[in-house]
Amino acid sequence: MSAAPSPVAAPDRPDPSALVRLSTAYWDSQTLLTANRLRVFDVLADGPRSADEIAAALGLDPRASGIFLRACAGLGLLQEHGGRFGNSPAAATFLVSQSPAYLGGAMRYSDQLYGTWGQLEQALRSGQPAMPAETYLGDDLEKTRTFVHSMHGRALGIARALVEILDFGGRRRLLDVGGGPGTYSILLTGKFPGLHSEVLELPGVAAVAREIVAAAGASDRVTLCDGDYHSADFGSGRDAVLMSGMFHRETARSCQGLIQRAWQCLVPGGMLAVSDVFTDEGGTQPAFAAMFGLNMMLTAPDGGVHADAEVRRWMADCGFVELRTTPLPPPMPHRVVTGIKP
Repeated sequence: MSAAPSPVAAPDRPDPSALVRLSTAYWDSQTLLTANRLRVFDVLADGPRSADEIAAALGLDPRASGIFLRACAGLGLLQEHGGRFGNSPAAATFLVSQSPAYLGGAMRYSDQLYGTWGQLEQALRSGQPAMPAETYLGDDLEKTRTFVHSMHGRALGIARALVEILDFGGRRRLLDVGGGPGTYSILLTGKFPGLHSEVLELPGVAAVAREIVAAAGASDRVTLCDGDYHSADFGSGRDAVLMSGMFHRETARSCQGLIQRAWQCLVPGGMLAVSDVFTDEGGTQPAFAAMFGLNMMLTAPDGGVHADAEVRRWMADCGFVELRTTPLPPPMPHRVVTGIKP
């Protein structure tokens, strides 16, 4: 009699849990964005309240509010004790508008993009952005204002980290190309005495940025210049050029052209700093950077994402030396590439 065959171990089966989680991930994000939009966290800034009290303060249906608030607690946005809801420590720090670390304004841009992401398939078929960039870069005044203030909120955290990395000591003339709300220039000129910055931006964006610069008390050291950085004159005699959050809107060829124009406007010894969300070489990691490229494809004609190694090569090809790539501290996904014109 032959021996019974020994059992063969079944191969490991793939776990679908991650896929299921991804399929409902928008539940979480829309709950956060809606709570932020409704200013739930501001209502709770002074302490916990019942669901009925919160509903009354916000003009919401009591029953629906109770379901919503429990979901917020389940996500860790709120804490619930004895039928009363209060802000979690993270919400109190980052989602209450009076907090110095407030991020709710920055999140409004993500809220604005929710419907745009629903048009991903159409964008993939047409090759065109689902949200024309003009709608938030000047044509639609309300969307432009929301966009610029959201970018200011996002940029504040990034800029605070960036000013600790960039050494502009002794430099006098900074060109901030596509500088948006002027956030970087406000903080950089505040840290380095004698530094004056010219922020080159589209007229619709620059109009809002002037208000932000004035509110920060920086109008004497930060000047807004109306213009399209694709065609505007970069001038000459600059000893520093900053290109932050721009390359994700540009093709590789356009990025190379911008680097060349920065070279031409810089004096010998001048510094170029390029800061953005970059991937590793290969383009798939970090995952957030790859997804950010998809977001830019949806919102800009040439939107995408580049690898920091590519930027270094483009700068080296132009003649920049002392090239460095420095990641910003987590959780910020940005990296800055710097180089010196010999």
